[in-house]
Amino acid sequence: MINDIKKDAESRMKKSVEALNGNFNKIRTGRAHPSILDAVTVDYYGSQVPLSQVASVNVEDARTLAVAPWEQGMVAKVEKAIMTSDLGLNPSSAGNVIRVPMPMLTEETRKGYIKQARSEAENARVAVRNVRRDANGDFKSLLKDKEITEDDQRQGEDEIQKLTDKFIAEIDKALAAKEQDLMQV
Repeated sequence: MINDIKKDAESRMKKSVEALNGNFNKIRTGRAHPSILDAVTVDYYGSQVPLSQVASVNVEDARTLAVAPWEQGMVAKVEKAIMTSDLGLNPSSAGNVIRVPMPMLTEETRKGYIKQARSEAENARVAVRNVRRDANGDFKSLLKDKEITEDDQRQGEDEIQKLTDKFIAEIDKALAAKEQDLMQV
């Protein structure tokens, strides 16, 4: 039972860290990266689909993305979808290829993105702590039902605390890397 609770807590904490990394990918840096456009959806014959399902996104150079829609008629729709997204990008089409230059980040926007990254990291830390609280609650209820001893409960809570510390350290490491990435000019 203790191992089941521990495994469940570990998998949920891993998911919190993975979600944080996904959120960090949406915070753009000055460099071009295809994941920046992951959140963009395009109107494809009446339904909203992710950009990756109607076009290929490649890095042309350090500051430019090249988006190549698979259908000629989708060029204008893809360009409009990128423009209307809240990413602050200004695409330009040249035939079948849409070029998306990454604007330079000002000091003010960098600080705003760092604040956003810190907020995402804090949300991930809270999620990890909530998993710890749930696991400790499970141990308490098992003790109350006399399915485990007090020593088992204490040992389980110690193991959960070690897991929590490990995942919070991972979150802090990811945040430090993202902050460093954002501050590079």
